[in-house]
Amino acid sequence: MSTAADFKALGNASLQAGDFPQAIIHYTSAIDLDGTNHVFYSNRSAAYLSSNQNQKALDDGESCIGLNPTWAKGYTRKAAALWKLSRLNDAEACYNSGIEKCGEDKSLVEGLKKLIDSKNAPPVSSNPMANIFGPGLINKIGGDPKLKEYLSDPTFMSKIEMLQKNPNSLQMMMGDPRIMEVLQLALGGNVSFGNPDEAPEAPKKDPEKKKEPEPEPEEDTSWMNEEELKKHEDKKLAKKKKEEGNEKYKVKAFDEAIAFYDEAIALDPTNMTYITNKSAVFFARKEWDLCISICEEGLKVGKENYAPFEDRAKALTRMGKCYHKKKELGKAIEMYKASQLEAFQKDTERLLKNLELEKRKKDVAEYQDPEKAEEAKQRGNDAFRAQNWPDAIKNYEEAVKRAPTNPAIRNNLAAVLCKVMDFNGAKMHVDKALELDEKYVKAYARKGDIHVLMKENHKALEAYRAGLAIEANNKACMEGATKVTQLINAGAANMSEEEKQERAAHGMADPEIQAILQDPIIRQVLQDFQENPNAAQQAMKDVSVSTKIEKLIAAGVLQVGR
Repeated sequence: MSTAADFKALGNASLQAGDFPQAIIHYTSAIDLDGTNHVFYSNRSAAYLSSNQNQKALDDGESCIGLNPTWAKGYTRKAAALWKLSRLNDAEACYNSGIEKCGEDKSLVEGLKKLIDSKNAPPVSSNPMANIFGPGLINKIGGDPKLKEYLSDPTFMSKIEMLQKNPNSLQMMMGDPRIMEVLQLALGGNVSFGNPDEAPEAPKKDPEKKKEPEPEPEEDTSWMNEEELKKHEDKKLAKKKKEEGNEKYKVKAFDEAIAFYDEAIALDPTNMTYITNKSAVFFARKEWDLCISICEEGLKVGKENYAPFEDRAKALTRMGKCYHKKKELGKAIEMYKASQLEAFQKDTERLLKNLELEKRKKDVAEYQDPEKAEEAKQRGNDAFRAQNWPDAIKNYEEAVKRAPTNPAIRNNLAAVLCKVMDFNGAKMHVDKALELDEKYVKAYARKGDIHVLMKENHKALEAYRAGLAIEANNKACMEGATKVTQLINAGAANMSEEEKQERAAHGMADPEIQAILQDPIIRQVLQDFQENPNAAQQAMKDVSVSTKIEKLIAAGVLQVGR
């Protein structure tokens, strides 16, 4: 059974291979299994951005920040998407917000600097004449007997400087004969503009006259009967009352605003906007139930009178906000979805996504129950003893959901996952256990066992030693360290050449081993082992050097002759 961590690992592999659509599929599967993990949204945002789905990358970046507002990478993901969407000011604000929340994170600081440099960079000119106004233009003018006199004129020089900075400004200077002569010179004399003295003067503009407001056309009401004419006049008056209500709403004169809206409704009961405007007053007053009731009334009127879908969507969104304020998240989500069916709005979509995340976190928190977690753990223990691995996994996973911060339950789950060969899942849970309790020695012992099963002896030895540093006499860590040391020392001698190569290749795939091999000091020590053994032995006295060499040997990358 694949876990969210498995799908994340598959997504990472696809992303590194450049298969972005497949990476998105894997990250989505991980999110479906664990929608509260901010890293999954961050990774999918990167995949969306790489496939130029910039809006989706932005949405995932926002989801990542929503789940973990203190994680710097979420802000870099969101800012990168905003940058690609050409929303540079928003991207800059996002970087600054990230720095404010997460401190001087390197990726945020560097990203902000690159963005500011990009914004301040001079625009690349698409004008085909841009190259002719280069640095050599002044020398050309100075070498011309007639034109060199212009160089002493500050006005002329300011125009030349403007042309050099922005060739597109040439259009504004076409009326200056001197500029035309310079252009002819710059083009090598191939263009003739005629006699400058005969250049026509620019037409004089008549002083602008203030335009009188055009009178509104008179409405033809001659065709209306008395009843129709009254309805027409009532609608005009209703619109005026609504506008008066809006003015009172702006200054928070809510009672007066309601009175005007009620007058508008009485004059034109078929227009839902007057009703929804009235609901806005009760929303501002935080009278959520009354606001919802009035919105429902407005929706009924809107449907009966075929109101625009946008107006109906607006009422549903306001209802969703009221339910959100009432902490009725499920009902709020229902209203937002109904609003989107009436008329899709980006703001409502963002509210919906954020609320779904909030509800998911709330549901996870509400599901937690230490007593039920302990009951599930005991059922898991019973199934483990009976070697009923599927039931043990089911109950331990239930216990984790009930008590996600209990490291012992995660350690037990890691043990049973090893039984079904799910080493990646086991490692994920044991790492989480150590994240919850960094002095949990049993978890270090379990982690060492997992790395042995994964043939990562160097990591196993490191885990056992970390446990022994906390509890020097821990039996499991002592036995594990002894066993893995024997494997390292004797294993290579008992391996075929093919097995040695396979082990070395497995070790080389480890980013930590790759980093050690790229360390210039280690590279020099490895060279000294071949050419200057005394220097190598001297270097090995350094604990950091000897530790790294031991890791290379334990990983099978460096083989020692016996």
